[in-house]
Amino acid sequence: MLDGMSATHDTNPPLDLDPLPRGVILAATPLGNVGDASPRLRHALATADVVAAEDTRRVRNLATALGVEIRGKVVSNFDHNEAARSEGLLESARSGSVVVVTDAGMPLVSDPGHSLVDAAHEAGVSVTCIPGPSAVPTALALSGLNVGHFIFDGFAPRKAGARRTWLESLRAEKRAVCFFESPHRVHETLLEAAEILGDSRRAAVCRELTKTYEEVRRGTLPELAEWAAGGVKGEVTVVLEGGAGEAAEPEELVPAVEKQVADGVRLKDACKAVAGRYGVSNRELYEAVLMARGR
Repeated sequence: MLDGMSATHDTNPPLDLDPLPRGVILAATPLGNVGDASPRLRHALATADVVAAEDTRRVRNLATALGVEIRGKVVSNFDHNEAARSEGLLESARSGSVVVVTDAGMPLVSDPGHSLVDAAHEAGVSVTCIPGPSAVPTALALSGLNVGHFIFDGFAPRKAGARRTWLESLRAEKRAVCFFESPHRVHETLLEAAEILGDSRRAAVCRELTKTYEEVRRGTLPELAEWAAGGVKGEVTVVLEGGAGEAAEPEELVPAVEKQVADGVRLKDACKAVAGRYGVSNRELYEAVLMARGR
């Protein structure tokens, strides 16, 4: 079975669902509890012409747990091959239904799917979605923190230097920040976050969401770092409460600009976006970046 998922035996008659449309269909899959699978997901897996899966074995196990048979073609579509797969899947989507699933949660949210969806939009091929489970809103809700406004930052940087730069960029962030982290690195990340963001910043560490050993730990960053020192297991989602939003100096915001530039944003556009977020002069921030670069 799939990560503790148990099989279900549905004795009810199937729902009267419309046939799948032609095009690309993004489908959210359970995080760990098979009961979270929607009837539309079951219908899609059973009737799609093509199922593009992050892991073909896992999707077949999921189908078994759901009591459905995948009759269409199943192909792998993961981080290292999705760009090469896009053209073939796009061709299939022009004449039939291509359902895209990942191991758990919503495709594209720090999971494969972007290459195909981007290509489909550019080619005028229909893209739709079967909504469902996602670790991001689940963790935000469970945190009990002030998350009325939030950003999702994917996985925390793995390298220490990049991680510190990223954390520096969050010092004056007013919004809550949700991100994924490896259980092996979460202790170090929380320690650095306490050092950079302050001992009073609150957070929540959510692990194994919807699974048997689901756990939510809330507290200040030092408190959570102390807890994590004993070792953390399972998949981890962290929610940081927003800061007080104190005024920042342009020099303090250079890492935030450089992060956007590293993600492909033009320098002037990155300066404009960061300056607007923190209420500083766009011109002064641009000059601070150039000075930091030694120009």
